[in-house]
Amino acid sequence: MENYPRVRRHNVVIQEVADELLIYDQERDKAHCLNQSAALIWRCCDGRTSVLEISRKLNRESNSNVTETLVWHALRQFSDAHLLKEPLELPLAMRVTAMNRRQAVRALGLAAVVAIPVVTSIVAPTPAQAVSCLPSGSTCTGSAQCCSGLCSAGTCA
Repeated sequence: MENYPRVRRHNVVIQEVADELLIYDQERDKAHCLNQSAALIWRCCDGRTSVLEISRKLNRESNSNVTETLVWHALRQFSDAHLLKEPLELPLAMRVTAMNRRQAVRALGLAAVVAIPVVTSIVAPTPAQAVSCLPSGSTCTGSAQCCSGLCSAGTCA
């Protein structure tokens, strides 16, 4: 069965930074950073391009040997991060053996390390957790804790 992966575009904020792609998933409050290889694969996942076509396209664009296995590795990471629109039917070989970075380096060779797609994810703090100062009336131990910049007698002014 041929797969035509499609990435989510709903409830995600996408920002390009240098060669990387930053994706913020508003549904899960998670931020993901895709390295250059993963970002190239992400851009090809339009629901009309097969995995084989993606690997061929990347070979042409990057002048490197991007295999289908490498594309599947990225797609698995996208799937694990809930960045694909629909569930992806992984080939049996990919379902049986999940490849981590160390295994990928061993299988693909040291020269291919730069080409390994990597998705790094972090959980974003909720708005309440992101508050960096205490409001007036809060108990404090120093002025730096208070939004007003003034801690008087253990209370933010």
